[in-house]
Amino acid sequence: MSVADIANGLVSLCKQGKFLDAVNQYYGESIVSVEAFGNEKMPAEMSGIDAIRGKNQWWAENHEVHGLEVAGPYVGDAGFAVKFNLDVTPKMTGQRMTMVEVGWYTVADGKISREEFYYNAPGQ
Repeated sequence: MSVADIANGLVSLCKQGKFLDAVNQYYGESIVSVEAFGNEKMPAEMSGIDAIRGKNQWWAENHEVHGLEVAGPYVGDAGFAVKFNLDVTPKMTGQRMTMVEVGWYTVADGKISREEFYYNAPGQ
């Protein structure tokens, strides 16, 4: 698959809220995921497909998503970017917020090999 094929497929699944399906279909086994911030329970950098599946499960279990807009993909030779606008309530705080997140995805050997997230959220 080309970078554009992967990018369009991932965006299509994300628009449907099927994030784990996107991971299962487009991510490589040795994927590296990097968040802008981390903590003891959820480190900023994680490696391996099982860790990323776990991260996605944690997000789904700990957040109520009221709205999601997905823009892109913005495709380059070796990767692509996607912009996410989220209306979400973290279950731990109960405080509804909006956030904008940009994901940069690096593609190698027909799979996503690295994802990096940059975001603007209240308090960050």
